[in-house]
Amino acid sequence: MNTIDIGPNTTGLPGIAALESIVGALLTYGLVAAVAGIAISAIAWAIGSHSSNPHVAGRGKTGVLVSGGAAMLIGAANTIVTFFSNAGSAVH
Repeated sequence: MNTIDIGPNTTGLPGIAALESIVGALLTYGLVAAVAGIAISAIAWAIGSHSSNPHVAGRGKTGVLVSGGAAMLIGAANTIVTFFSNAGSAVH
């Protein structure tokens, strides 16, 4: 039985360096958006709490959690992809 062993390489296609730069910029935009989401959600949370509006306060809390989770996933993106790539390459 023949075994195929092809792995990713960084020289196979032109423009890989530019693509890595673009993805890095997207990660930066994502983190900036997460910070803005936390700030806006915290403001909504505060306004909802001070005006005795539980719906707005609850949506603000949810926004803070979602934005924090998004920042965590963006920060861990390289590690998550590396983990699954290594797990996938271990399957025979």
